[in-house]
Amino acid sequence: MNTRIYKIILCFLSLIFFVSSFAQTGKLEKANVKFDKYHYIDAREIYLKVVDNGYRSAEIYRKLSETYYFNSEYSGASKWYYKLLNEFPDDLVVTDYFRAAQCLKSSGEPREAERLMEIYKTKGGTALTIDSYKNVADTLFEKGVNDKLFELAKITVNTEYSDFGPAFYGDKIVFASSDKSVNAFEDQSVDLAGWDKQPFLDLYQVVVDEDMNLKEVELLKGEINTKYHESTAVFSKDGNTMYFTRNNFLDGKKRKDKDFVIRLKIYKATKAGDAWGNIKELPFNSDSYSIGHPALSTDENRLYFASDMPGTFGMSDLWYVDVLGNDSYTKPVNMGNKINTAARETFPFVSTENNLYFSSDGHKGYGGLDIFVTKLNEDDFGEIATFGEPINSVKDDFSFIIKEGRIGYFTSNRDGDEGSKSDDIYQIWEHCEITIQGPITDEDTGELIPNAEVTLLDSNNDEIQKLVTGDDALFTFNLECNQRYVIRAKKEGYNPKEEIFETPKNPKTIEMPIVLNIPLTMKVSDPCPPNDLGCKLTLQPIYFDYDQSNVRLDAEIELAKILAALNEYPQLRIHIESHTDSRGRDAYNLKLSQRRAKSTLQWLLDKGIAKNRLSAKGYGESQLINKCVNNVECSEEEHQLNRRSMFIIKE
Repeated sequence: MNTRIYKIILCFLSLIFFVSSFAQTGKLEKANVKFDKYHYIDAREIYLKVVDNGYRSAEIYRKLSETYYFNSEYSGASKWYYKLLNEFPDDLVVTDYFRAAQCLKSSGEPREAERLMEIYKTKGGTALTIDSYKNVADTLFEKGVNDKLFELAKITVNTEYSDFGPAFYGDKIVFASSDKSVNAFEDQSVDLAGWDKQPFLDLYQVVVDEDMNLKEVELLKGEINTKYHESTAVFSKDGNTMYFTRNNFLDGKKRKDKDFVIRLKIYKATKAGDAWGNIKELPFNSDSYSIGHPALSTDENRLYFASDMPGTFGMSDLWYVDVLGNDSYTKPVNMGNKINTAARETFPFVSTENNLYFSSDGHKGYGGLDIFVTKLNEDDFGEIATFGEPINSVKDDFSFIIKEGRIGYFTSNRDGDEGSKSDDIYQIWEHCEITIQGPITDEDTGELIPNAEVTLLDSNNDEIQKLVTGDDALFTFNLECNQRYVIRAKKEGYNPKEEIFETPKNPKTIEMPIVLNIPLTMKVSDPCPPNDLGCKLTLQPIYFDYDQSNVRLDAEIELAKILAALNEYPQLRIHIESHTDSRGRDAYNLKLSQRRAKSTLQWLLDKGIAKNRLSAKGYGESQLINKCVNNVECSEEEHQLNRRSMFIIKE
């Protein structure tokens, strides 16, 4: 009897175990389907319930870790990778070490991250990534390039949802946001993206005023925003063409790959009035992989982007195509393994100074995605450098844009533990100050000249600061980096003197105040007749770069003097004569000189001078002022003297 009861109980328990196992297996299958469709939050909830019911395996821990990892929730991922590495050491794959190291580095454990990368190396991990993790524990606390040169603050239009991907657009910033308080589909319920359970992204624009304040947020007008994701845009200089990232959705239809996943693609739109339309899918997109985050070269002839297409070294690489016109492009070209690693390279941006900024979690950095920069040179690029704090952090820092040396924006989730939901846009501005000082002296005797008046002017000849030297004859000014200034000194009985000075881009190159000695010469009797403006003004020519017609910064300083004279003497009329050097064809140089004359004239017109007081003419290479005619070898400095605009007074 006891034996029979025992068998019944055993059978009953076996049945319960079988039913329970069958139920857990069903849950795992459901979780795996959601995981494979990138519905990480839904998959995570099921995996956690299975683990709570006592079921554990390397696969469950791995996928549970990755539901956090792929949402940039590195603290949560670290917890489950730790369990995976310690409870299932014999069931690990090589990527487990790499991803665990990434998460630990981002969570503030750089030495443990380095230890795991050494194991990754012994397990056959790619050198593309190993090299970038060498000495990561020490590097984490080193100062990065341009460290402390920037100050930052969150922009005021951030929401409780994901806000990222800023782009310059005239006097506006365009960015992506999951916030639906301004919704293009107010008559529909808000759908949530399976990846992170946030509303789908739309593109918004916000006005940036003269004080860099942001206001008047609104959705981009036209046909851009749909019920799926739109993000990361880039605009042509004329503001009439946009490339942007969108889910594989066009003409009201969504398309999926063989695994039923909606990939990312780049689309092109044109502007009609104030609305965007005529949306076209770029021909190198594919339903089988993702392409996104476009960036244009300075000449707009090359389009950079991120993709996981075949030929990618890691999870995503930087690629480019050349823009051929008529909506045609060359085949995508991978930027190579100097930039791309076995991890992620993404969010490219090309500045006006031809610097390529991008984000990576494969290069040596602080943790998560960090921002890097390199100089583009034709089809090559320079050394790759990174920023230090406060721009980079141990969290994800990405989608960096900048107007060189002045103001920029980027995205970071540093202030939260909710992954992409913590994404916020930050505004940055350069904090850079250099001190310049020096004595005012007598040019003939070298003696100090106290009580001299010294004026600091900007590149527009506008006064910034004025002082009178003391007994030590010293002046001191604090200047901004990467700016052009004029320092003017004068004293009764001496001829006034001006010094043009350009501050360096990086104050780290200056270990002490810059010393500038300004010697003054004694005045002699004024040789100019009282009414001879030509003699009094001594107007100097301005110079141009080779084959260029734009007004240079140093030329603007001289033009500012001419502007001041025109404002002081209302009867003054000036004729502009522009010239070229001898290189190039005569007909081309004549047109080039005419463009130089026009740009010089336009500068003064833009400053409010009446058109009837000015005239301009280009003379090509017909009036060279030195020996540098055709077929005569001359230095660049000698050629420079011929590339000029001169100013003739017409009274």
